[in-house]
Amino acid sequence: MIHGDFGRGQIKTVMTGSILIVDDDPVQRRLLEAAVTRFGHTAIVAEGGAAGLEVLDGPGARDVSVVILDLVMPGLDGIGVLKAMRERDITVPVIVQTAQGGIETVVSAMRHGAFDFVVKPASPDRLQASIANALKVEAVEGEVKRTSRKRGGLLTFKDMITHSPAMDRVIRLGQKAAASNIPILIEGESGVGKELVARAIQGSGDRRSKPFVTVNCGAIPDNLVESILFGHEKGSFTGATDKHTGKFVEAHSGTLFLDEIGDLPLDVQVKLLRAVQDGEVDPVGGRSTVRVDIRLISATHRNLLQQVKDGKFREDLFYRLNVYPIFVPPLRDRRDDIPHLVTHFMEKVAPADPRHRLQGISAAALAVLQAYDWPGNIRQLENAVFRASVLCDGDVLDVDDFPQIRAQVEGTVNLETDGDHETDGPASPPLEPRDEDVVPGEAASASVHDQPAGTQPRFGTLRALDERGNVRALADVEFEMIKLAIDHYNGQMSEVARRLGIGRSTLYRKLKEYGIDPETGRVDRLAS
Repeated sequence: MIHGDFGRGQIKTVMTGSILIVDDDPVQRRLLEAAVTRFGHTAIVAEGGAAGLEVLDGPGARDVSVVILDLVMPGLDGIGVLKAMRERDITVPVIVQTAQGGIETVVSAMRHGAFDFVVKPASPDRLQASIANALKVEAVEGEVKRTSRKRGGLLTFKDMITHSPAMDRVIRLGQKAAASNIPILIEGESGVGKELVARAIQGSGDRRSKPFVTVNCGAIPDNLVESILFGHEKGSFTGATDKHTGKFVEAHSGTLFLDEIGDLPLDVQVKLLRAVQDGEVDPVGGRSTVRVDIRLISATHRNLLQQVKDGKFREDLFYRLNVYPIFVPPLRDRRDDIPHLVTHFMEKVAPADPRHRLQGISAAALAVLQAYDWPGNIRQLENAVFRASVLCDGDVLDVDDFPQIRAQVEGTVNLETDGDHETDGPASPPLEPRDEDVVPGEAASASVHDQPAGTQPRFGTLRALDERGNVRALADVEFEMIKLAIDHYNGQMSEVARRLGIGRSTLYRKLKEYGIDPETGRVDRLAS
């Protein structure tokens, strides 16, 4: 046990675990490193978003239990790090720090998977409570994964948790597809359950007892895609110390699921086309082709047809993959499923935390969950229910157990309080630089000055009137609408244009007019 004075507060710690601190400000890094060390944890420090990702991609990643991530950084910012973590399927809890940006920034971070947020300068009690909660959730999550692996078993369409008419077509098409061997393309937003549909197809067909091999094409470095898919011979390139068979050969006689197929480099698409057409692959450095017999299922959250028009995806490969398309609707179009999914996710947590068994969820909490649009879809809902189930103090989940979701539904996030984290005794002072922590020429970060909560519109809506009661200028409303659409559809410009009912060329012209970067969705001018 470690005891340490920190300001006026007395910090006691019984937990261990490495905390990765990602911040470009050396003063903040030093303060946070001192704080988490006093809490009894090992601190790993990264001087920016790119450096933080290197740690999470490296051999020491398994030692990281929690990430404390600054949102506003030059280069790769906090939102960029969160996006990259989701693409790489890195599930370490992330506590974001914000000193500017206000409600919109925090909401965006939560939508991209942040576990919690703290406002600079954060009090030690607030920070310690957030870390403790993150570690608790991370520990139970590990147990849930182990329990799930023990269960194993095949998945069929009967195992899918749905009571929504919007999913009837998906199940009907999937059952027909399972009876054949044609290539399938599953389309839908991130987190809707495309891999679940693919596994149900495999589990319902005659290859059910054969391998099911998954590849996330968006998470593989471009220089390794070919080797991972098709294999390589020993010594075929620097670092190839052993022969590697590749995912196609691993999936021989079974099913190969290529997720995020739209992220494949063009040069690899040529070899993929041949593999699909001829059932042959060419290992890197190999002297002969290898015959494979696979069932190919591809998936994407992108508009592949638009990718073809933009020259980013081969047209001939598109038509080879798009033989039997299945579109999985987003969760906001099948809200009837939310109560059943919530129950299912609560039951998943129960075996991992038997001393804390929940009896259910309140009607008010369920109403909040059904009112939310879930841009992260089922994956986001599962994370929210999981977090709430682990941290709930009572035996029924209530509205207060979903603070971030409730805040977004109501349109406000209170940045000035400790949120749902209560501490015993008087609050400790914020983390402020001591004399020895201040480097000449460096200033501590400023605190947040947000717009009053009462002036904020409900999330997902636009204000028609200004503060004086006058109708707002059409250009201002259009500007906000485009920003909202970009955020809502995670920067997928084809989907943004389609939902707004305008052409892509018109959308890009308006982005230029309003100073919005089409690559990042950031605004280069202040909204009026």
